[in-house]
Amino acid sequence: MSRPVKTESSLLGDGTHAFDHLPTTRLVFGVGTLERLGDLTAELGVKRVLIVTDPGIRSAGHVDRAVASLSAANLAPFVFDAVEENPTTRHVEHCVDVAKEHKIDAIVGLGGGSSMDTAKGANFLLTNGGRMQDYWGIGKATKPMLPLVAVPTTAGTGSEAQSFALIADEKTHQKMACGDKKAAATIAILDPALTVTQPPRVTALVGIDAVAHALESHVTRKRNPLSRLYSTEAWRLLSEGLPRVLADPADLEARAAMQLGANFAGAAIEASMLGAAHASANPLTSRFGVTHGLAVGLMLPHVIRYNAADEGTGYADLEGAPGAAREVGEWLAAKVTHFLRLADLPTTLDDVNVTRSDVSRLAEEAAQQWTAQFNPRPIAVHDFETLYRGAFKAAMESVA
Repeated sequence: MSRPVKTESSLLGDGTHAFDHLPTTRLVFGVGTLERLGDLTAELGVKRVLIVTDPGIRSAGHVDRAVASLSAANLAPFVFDAVEENPTTRHVEHCVDVAKEHKIDAIVGLGGGSSMDTAKGANFLLTNGGRMQDYWGIGKATKPMLPLVAVPTTAGTGSEAQSFALIADEKTHQKMACGDKKAAATIAILDPALTVTQPPRVTALVGIDAVAHALESHVTRKRNPLSRLYSTEAWRLLSEGLPRVLADPADLEARAAMQLGANFAGAAIEASMLGAAHASANPLTSRFGVTHGLAVGLMLPHVIRYNAADEGTGYADLEGAPGAAREVGEWLAAKVTHFLRLADLPTTLDDVNVTRSDVSRLAEEAAQQWTAQFNPRPIAVHDFETLYRGAFKAAMESVA
């Protein structure tokens, strides 16, 4: 008689969980790989390709190079370059109109996370119809999607490694995470040379965001052996590469480390999700217009300390970490704050015009964010209030 199999929520005794992983994206990495865009896209058996990008990427010359590569491979390229930061349903709908006009059969997302999110969002609507709101959640697309080639020009979001499009509702400003395995990029081209044209502030902001991705995905409730493999290596690459890039923006080797690290962090998110730092950052962006990377960077040290109060959180195996859990938390929180200061970015909520009277509303919104449920330590509205209050200058000075 066979014995029943005992199932455990944590299979390895350290909070890691079971997983089901199917790689869906071909990863092409190396300096100069943008030149392969045409040949790689042609291998997908398509003819008419829409490049989804923003005006800054066009002015940097990357769009012209992409168009030339696609044309050389006998493909017909078209361009939608009206993407803006934190894309909304309006941007996606505009992109869909352009795609339908040109009868495209493939998409290239060229730029930062906003371009890739817009490209994914348009893919949902082009192939499955309806509105973006219909796909809020996971696995709501019923039909196959068009081939998507993702070409990040920043080292931050890791969107090219994820099957989610993060799109804000134009009217309510609510950010909607629309995820489906069919939305993942068919090919991701990582060319570190493309990131050299980033303004220094953008380099810093997306770099901080990538660091947050690595650290949050490493300890979520959904963490598993695969996600921790990605997040551990992402942290190593990013923690070494970010100070070097900030000191010398032309350091191509450091740029390569940052871009690959951001991709690995994105892959870790795909497997394990994010936590309270992103949950607390989103209201700062929607209510006060704080850039996403900065909002995450401001809140991450406080979330790390909060999580590290639980001995089983799991930061201790990161490269460079000291021994005890609370000691790790202080070390890691200080490390993130150090990165913010290296980049000459704000470190307190006072610096971004948030006041203590805003805390209650921010905390209520943070507790409703999707990623809050994956935080390794349970977190409620009153906990978010504590986190926000701790991010004001006076509170931080009293701790120091």
